[in-house]
Amino acid sequence: MDDRLNPSWEATAIYRARVRGSLLGGAIGDALGYPIEFASLDRIRAAHGAKGVTGLVPDGQGAVGRVTDDTQMTLFTVEGLRQAHERERHKGIGGGWPRLVRDAYGRWFDTQRLPGPPAGAAGLAAQGWLYARRAPGNACLSGLAQDFVPDPGDALGRPGPVNSDSKGCGAVMRSAPFGLARVPGDTAFLMAALCAQTTHGHPTGYYSAGAFAAMVAHLVEGDSLEGAVLRALRLLARHPGHEETTAALRRALDLAAEGAPTAEKVQTLGGGWIGEEALAIAVYCALVEPDVRQALLLSVNHSGDSDSIGAVCGNLLGARHGDHGLPHEWLERVEGRAETTVLADDFAAECAGR
Repeated sequence: MDDRLNPSWEATAIYRARVRGSLLGGAIGDALGYPIEFASLDRIRAAHGAKGVTGLVPDGQGAVGRVTDDTQMTLFTVEGLRQAHERERHKGIGGGWPRLVRDAYGRWFDTQRLPGPPAGAAGLAAQGWLYARRAPGNACLSGLAQDFVPDPGDALGRPGPVNSDSKGCGAVMRSAPFGLARVPGDTAFLMAALCAQTTHGHPTGYYSAGAFAAMVAHLVEGDSLEGAVLRALRLLARHPGHEETTAALRRALDLAAEGAPTAEKVQTLGGGWIGEEALAIAVYCALVEPDVRQALLLSVNHSGDSDSIGAVCGNLLGARHGDHGLPHEWLERVEGRAETTVLADDFAAECAGR
């Protein structure tokens, strides 16, 4: 019997731990990478030693553990999906998730424009710590200035109407929750790819988001990371225009098979500023380094988009190992840890039907 239909107590507890782990792991990776996001590898090593950062370090304002738009948008994705699930469960109305996720992104957009929560704000929009602008992606900002809602009936493979040439990593870094929603991998893929088009219209931009969500869904089901990647590749092969995303992931698999991870090897996969590279680097780091702590450090110590790659890697590792597998001393210092944990538990309870 499918555990999604009739989960046991043990299966529900494991699922909850994986949801917590993915969201909190992403926040840890984001916080590790944020202070060094725009620094070259040489500068990172000059400032922090030959190994680069070995833990959470202060950002430019002297704060430790702060998260960025990567974590912020991920949490708003959770909120939108939870509202869609509640609506379907209570009112029997399905199919509203594209609008509700888009509305959630609109609330995140407000956090980037307003000094604090407006009167009457509820949910995440009422949490003042989220009203922080930390180098959000241009495509996310310009895309959300429009009010495009994807149609679930639209075929993939063509450029979307919003930022049709953009394949930046801003769609990938927020898409783990689609895979955490206790849906099959192919469903997570389609939902993430469609919602990515609210800001990123290039097929590679939204396919990388879809592949990432599918991987997370497979990890939540208990698959290995390599198995999750291979299954995502099979999903990608069904869709026209998948070649860039597929090629990037295959390069990551091949590089991981060579063993002996280094920052220099990471950089052969690109800088991670675009979707398929961010996903490929995160996959490489999670695959090649069996220790969660070392995998997270590998994912941020390079000349590329350290916080986004760290966040995606943390999402994958947390979905695989659960929250108990995360470095506790880092977790304690991450901004919004308590609020993220509550949101994760509420989301898991809603999706598990408990």
